[in-house]
Amino acid sequence: MILVTGASGSLGAQVVNELLNRVEDSEIAVLSRDTSKVAEFKEKGIEIRQGDYNDYESLVKAFDGINKLYFVSSSDIPNRIAQHENVVNAAKEAKVGHIVYTSFQRKTNKKDSIIGFVAESHIHTEEIIKASGIPYTILKHALYMEVIPLFLGDKVIDMGAVYLPTDDGKVSYASRVDMAQGGAIILSTNGHENKEYEFGGELSLGMDDVAKVLSGLSGKEIAYVSPSTEDFIKTLSEAGVPKEAIDITVGFSVGIAAGEFDGATNDLKDILGHELISLSTFLKGAYDLQEA
Repeated sequence: MILVTGASGSLGAQVVNELLNRVEDSEIAVLSRDTSKVAEFKEKGIEIRQGDYNDYESLVKAFDGINKLYFVSSSDIPNRIAQHENVVNAAKEAKVGHIVYTSFQRKTNKKDSIIGFVAESHIHTEEIIKASGIPYTILKHALYMEVIPLFLGDKVIDMGAVYLPTDDGKVSYASRVDMAQGGAIILSTNGHENKEYEFGGELSLGMDDVAKVLSGLSGKEIAYVSPSTEDFIKTLSEAGVPKEAIDITVGFSVGIAAGEFDGATNDLKDILGHELISLSTFLKGAYDLQEA
């Protein structure tokens, strides 16, 4: 039995739907804190189990009889370490056969790095998974292409500029769709025990590349402007953007500028056995554009 956590979220749901193309529906279960949010899967013949990363006993019960666990990292960053310890310890108690963990790609493998605000919990989780004795596969996800519109906003074409303090930093973006398919392949095939894969793109791309692609698609010249972080914060604050959103964007932008997400890799393409979704294809759909 394969159990997918975070099935109410975009990544988890996509993994489940990919698994349906590869294994019998009776071999799949999903975990959710609120089972009403994953009711759609019950109609597909998938077992629904209730479990909360904050509730250790609920996890032990939910993990009973599970051979492979697709462990989606928590989005609750301040409480992520405690939650992930619950998941790993519960998996060990329930004798889960294999953990597939969605970690993240980074250049510096230190908890106090410039991206420590997100790196610390992932590094810690990888360490405790390996120490648990449970066979594992670590999927080090690059930044999703899907974050690009979140960083740039929906008015980037109208503004005529990509405005982000990333300097000349590059990222090996890959789409969540490709990563979900890759995860489903790992879960439904053998030979991935105690391995780590870099799930990112073959090319490292900067925001100047994003601007060029948007220019080509829209037929409008889109400039790339990399302001200082101070000017960026001031501009967005004056525009009424919430502080939390600004802080997250700045945190990732500083990491990008420092090269922390520059990790071009063939791992994901090799697992999929086909070309990845390109930046152009993604942006065309994200911004409803056609080649100009």
